[in-house]
Amino acid sequence: MSSHVAPDDQATSGLDRRSELREFLRSRRARLRPEDVGLPSYGRRRVPGLRREELAQLAGVSYAYYARLEQGYGETMSAEVLDAVAHALRLSEEEREHLVRLAQPERQGTPQAAPPPQRLRPSVQHLLDGLGVPAYVVSRRLEILGWNRLAAAVFGDWAQLAPQERNMARLIFLSPQTRDRFADPERTALAAAGALRMNVGKSPEDSYLSSLIEELSQKSEEFRRLWARHEVSCGTVGDVVRMRHPLVGEFDLVHEPMALRGGAPMRLVTYHAEPGSRSEEALRMLASWELEPQR
Repeated sequence: MSSHVAPDDQATSGLDRRSELREFLRSRRARLRPEDVGLPSYGRRRVPGLRREELAQLAGVSYAYYARLEQGYGETMSAEVLDAVAHALRLSEEEREHLVRLAQPERQGTPQAAPPPQRLRPSVQHLLDGLGVPAYVVSRRLEILGWNRLAAAVFGDWAQLAPQERNMARLIFLSPQTRDRFADPERTALAAAGALRMNVGKSPEDSYLSSLIEELSQKSEEFRRLWARHEVSCGTVGDVVRMRHPLVGEFDLVHEPMALRGGAPMRLVTYHAEPGSRSEEALRMLASWELEPQR
C-alpha cells in the first residue's frame, strides 16, 4: 500500500487552521448543487458543487469578502456573517461549531492543548460493570479507557491489546479483527474519521492526535480518502449499528453516547438491542457465554 499522503490531508506538528478552514469550506461547497439551493445552473462546471460567487450570493456577502474567509482569514468576520455562510452551506450544528472554531478560535476561548493521560475513575468502572448492555468509555482522542465484559464479547477483548493500541479509530482503520465485527465497516470508519476531525479542531495543539492522524494517513488508504472528505461528527444518538459476530451472526444495536462530567472530556458509549428482537436474543446469548468460565 502506498504511503504517499497529499499535503492537505496530512497532519503535521499541529492543526494548520487556515488550511483546514479553506479545505472544509471547499468540501462543503462541493456537496451542494445550484439546483439544491434554488439557483440556476449555467454551462459546464470544472469542479462539482457551488462556485464561490454563488455561495457569496446565498450568504448575502460580496465575493471578495467570502473569498477572504475561504483563504483562512476569518478573524475579522462577524458572527452574523459566519452564521449566514453556515446557513447557505446547510451546515449541521456540529459543522457550524467547527467552522467557528477554525475561523475565530478566540471566540471559543484558549485552544485546548494536549491533556495529560486520562484515567478512569473507579466509580465509572463500577458503573460499566453494573450495566447490562455493552458499554465503554473513550477520551476525546478516542482512547478506550474502560469497558465491561459484554463490550469485550461484542467488540473483542481489548485487554489483550497493549494500552497504546486501545484507540477506537486506530482499531477501526488498522485492525482487521475489529473491522470484521462491523457489518458496515465503511460507515463505521467514516464516523471515526468525523469524530477525529471534530476533536482535532477542539484541540489543535494535541500532539497525540496529530501523531495518530499521521500514522493513519501513512498506513490506511481508506483513512486518507475519508479524511479528505472533511466530515465532522461525533455520531448520532440513536443510530443503529449492525454488528457481526462469529458465534451469533449479524444483529443490530442502538448506539447511545453521552458525555461524562468532571475532569477531562470523556464519553460513555452504550449499545442496546430493541426489546423482543432477535438482536436482543443474540446479545443475551453472548452475555451467557461470557459468564461461562473457559468458554
